[in-house]
Amino acid sequence: MSVLSRMARGMLGGLALAAATGAVGVRAAAAQAALSVKSGINVAPDTVKVGDPFHVVVGIRAPRGATIEFPRLLDSAGAVQSLDPVAVRTSADTSAIEQYGDYRVAAWDVDSQRVHIPDVLVRLNGAERRVEVSGVVYVQSVLPQDSTQRVPKPPRPIFETTMFPWWLWALLAAAALALIVGLWWWWRRRRRPGAGHALPPYERAIAEFERVDALGLIEAGERGRYVTLVVEVLRDYLAARYAQAGLSLTSSELARSMRELPDVPGDRLTRLLTEADLIKFARRPVSGDRAREIGRDARAIVEAEHEASRPVETAEAAA
Repeated sequence: MSVLSRMARGMLGGLALAAATGAVGVRAAAAQAALSVKSGINVAPDTVKVGDPFHVVVGIRAPRGATIEFPRLLDSAGAVQSLDPVAVRTSADTSAIEQYGDYRVAAWDVDSQRVHIPDVLVRLNGAERRVEVSGVVYVQSVLPQDSTQRVPKPPRPIFETTMFPWWLWALLAAAALALIVGLWWWWRRRRRPGAGHALPPYERAIAEFERVDALGLIEAGERGRYVTLVVEVLRDYLAARYAQAGLSLTSSELARSMRELPDVPGDRLTRLLTEADLIKFARRPVSGDRAREIGRDARAIVEAEHEASRPVETAEAAA
């Protein structure tokens, strides 16, 4: 093939490509011309306060077959900003495509503010068109109309100069409360039976034994607690009668100190204290009958000591 033939063929190919490109451009221009779009905007209400939500509805009408893309949110840099993503609804009109984008927004500045919607994109047969829509809303201030009428209070002094400062009233109130509590405690103590005078050790021990029996601990299954309480009554009695029977002594120390006293049944006391310690500290099980026997033994030791320590009444003294 000659050089002229190859040049001729290249020229023909270039002409064909130019013709095809021109045809595409003609069709795109025709489609662009056929893509007629109508738009509108509605701001409701048109007067709001700062931060109050309101709605901006953008309507787009395009030929059948077109697609409409609304921006999801408003520009966050403006004074009017979106609260929710856009809600799109389509009209029932079949002669064209008609859609509405509902924006729930709020304004964050006062006076007249421009509501700018980013471009709405409309596409049809490869052609696209950007539609710019904007509106206006008036934003009222939440401040009073005339703030000069608001006279602030004068500043308070750092140190109070009143005759009776607050801390003095607080001290008086605390003293009065303490006095009331003290009087109430004294009155309750006076009403307590036997508060005016202390009972003798024997009478107090008998009263405590009766109080423990009235609790019904054995019937309630608290046999170990019953044994512990009656032994405590016995020890309180011995401590009140003898200086060497202090409550700080252990059971073995108490038993040794009581052996030297003729009025105290030492062997009986030792057996009772040993068994009570096993029940109290070693969790030794005890039956209800045995718990009652321990209570009777404790009371019997108190009564035996009381009878043995009483002075012998001679016939002449009785007369």
